[in-house]
This record gives sequence, structure tokens and C-alpha cells, in this order.
Amino acid sequence: MVKPAATDDHAYPRELERALTLRDGTRVTLRPIRPDDAPRLVALYDRLSRHTAYQRFFTIMKRLPPDWAAMLANVDYRRRLALVVEPEGGERELIAVGRYESTDDPETAEVAFVVQDAWQDRGLGTILFRAILEAALARGIRRFRAWVLADNRRMLDLIVRYGRIERRGTEQGVTELVFTPAPAAGVAGAR
Repeated sequence: MVKPAATDDHAYPRELERALTLRDGTRVTLRPIRPDDAPRLVALYDRLSRHTAYQRFFTIMKRLPPDWAAMLANVDYRRRLALVVEPEGGERELIAVGRYESTDDPETAEVAFVVQDAWQDRGLGTILFRAILEAALARGIRRFRAWVLADNRRMLDLIVRYGRIERRGTEQGVTELVFTPAPAAGVAGAR
């Protein structure tokens, strides 16, 4: 495999690549996103149900715009990082994406992720959430912010289970959570 080009002079973090086994025994590969994943992000969006797409983007688009996909696939691996999941073997299609983006506070990042509907309820969301928190902590990010639709119980429950909530507020159907990883979450580096 050719080492992918990184943006903003940060090297591709190969140490974040790993093979995983989901609770149903299915094997998947987790790895940092690369610029050449942009078309696979568009294809992933096309496979999401309207409900799942709305929960992630708070809007329904006919298709993920290619310029959005390019922006989402090009990260600096430090202040902006995304981890993607692919089924082991088979096609190189993306089935899940988790990411963090820097905010005005250098120790706080916004987190978001999505799991393709057919891959939900296998523990993948939990694995991806913990992996993105761990990667962020290793890069000096200590606090996280997430905007979640107020009726998205699964995401809200996941954040509460793995985070210590510092601030929570709901306005116009969107809940903002500011949190730090809970030590009991099993995330390396959580304080």
C-alpha cells in the first residue's frame, strides 16, 4: 500500500489502523480517512436511510456534495481527524465514519459520527466513538462538544455513557453536550 499523502504537513497516522471484531463476529478495519476516500463518503451517504442521514447532518440532501466530501476527506490528522470503518476483505466501501474538528478552544473539539443502517446494532458506534476520543486525547484535545438531535436517544445515551457531561442544553430540538471522557469509559488518557 502506498503511504497516503497528508494535508497540512502532518503524517498519516498509521498507528490508528486496526482490525476489529464486532460483537456478532464480523471483522472490520478501522483506519484514518484519506483524501481518496471522498467518493466513498458520497457512496456511504447514498446508502444511509433518510432518518440516519438527517440525524447526522440535520438536513436531507439528495446527495452529499462532492466538494463537501472532499473537505471531509482532507484532514490534518491533528486538529481535524476522521476514522473510517470498512468491512474486512471484499469491497473497499465505507460503512462508518467518526470525526472530530477543532473549535476556537485548542483543547475542545466537536465530534460526530455515522454508521450505515445495515451495520448498526453491532457495537460499531461504541467502538468508533471510543477510538475517536482516544485519538483526540493523544493529540491534546481534552474536551468535546456534540450537537445531537434531541430525539436521537442512541447517540445521547452513548455520549452520557462514555462522557462526563459538563454542560447540556436543548434549543429548537437540538441538544448541545460539552463533555470530557469518563475514566470508566476505557478510553486511554481519560482523566
